[in-house]
Amino acid sequence: MLQQPMTGIAITGSGSATPRLAVDNYMLSQVVETSDEWIASRTGIKQRRLADPQTSLSAIATIAAQNAIAMAGITPMDIDLIILATSSADDLFGSACQVQAELGASRAVAFDLTAACSGFVFGLVTAAQYIRTGVYQNILLIGADMLSRWVDWSDRSTCVLFGDGAGAVVLQASEKDRLLGFELRSDGTQNKSLNLAYQGQAKELFEGTTISQGNYHPVTMNGQEVYRFAVQKVPEVIEKALHRANLSVEGVDWLLLHQANQRILDAIANRLKIPTEKVISNLANYGNTSAASIPLALDEQVRQGKIKPNDTIVTSGFGAGLTWGAAIFQWGR
Repeated sequence: MLQQPMTGIAITGSGSATPRLAVDNYMLSQVVETSDEWIASRTGIKQRRLADPQTSLSAIATIAAQNAIAMAGITPMDIDLIILATSSADDLFGSACQVQAELGASRAVAFDLTAACSGFVFGLVTAAQYIRTGVYQNILLIGADMLSRWVDWSDRSTCVLFGDGAGAVVLQASEKDRLLGFELRSDGTQNKSLNLAYQGQAKELFEGTTISQGNYHPVTMNGQEVYRFAVQKVPEVIEKALHRANLSVEGVDWLLLHQANQRILDAIANRLKIPTEKVISNLANYGNTSAASIPLALDEQVRQGKIKPNDTIVTSGFGAGLTWGAAIFQWGR
């Protein structure tokens, strides 16, 4: 008699990696007209990590992945699937296969997933479906971004926000299901609020036939619209995910939001009536690392012993698309 595959989900390992170069607000004020007081009071950010020209996205994603795999107690050869959530791949065709090669995870299928700052949460839900259907047992989910590549360093409204980094988790099939609930949302009508858009020019190939050729232009953002969107929509999607998990806010140990802006984190926690001591925040040290921000903050808290096995975590990502989502999970096996 064939044994039925386990279809519960456990998140058994985490890892992270950031570039060495730390750029504080004072250093940034030498590049653009700003100050430590201006940046910190509006965002909560004090410094960010920036990659040098020799550092690739796949390199820091690989280090984060190795750390997560080691914590989970498995080997790269045990990995069935690699999902790389990123908006800033080394190669427009994707970087997940490069990470697979660097890890030596030759059995793994690998692909990129793009949902901007929501990427990790969207990736978490995507990975879960492969386990729930019994297709794969060990999945590596990485969130990694290097938006320093795509920032206009003369635009102080955006360049002060972003940092580079990577975070990863290992999801494994388990008898007990630790992913308790989720909810995902998208609204393309608000797409212009946050963009890293292609801009092309007409190029005539031959008479009567033109094509478009160009490049991607730096990040543009309507900060007020993004703030209003996040503060309104994120508490709603968290409440829906809690309902699906049959949980109340009181049953939550940690609120782990995408690390975009301290004002946004505070406003969402306040609307949900979650006390400050339950809100995870490390953006003062790293800035907004997009798809990396949630797993990077998760890994720090786990390695510092703050997040413990069986703790219930509410996580939510939100950003370009516009996209947003929430997931409720318990840490550990």
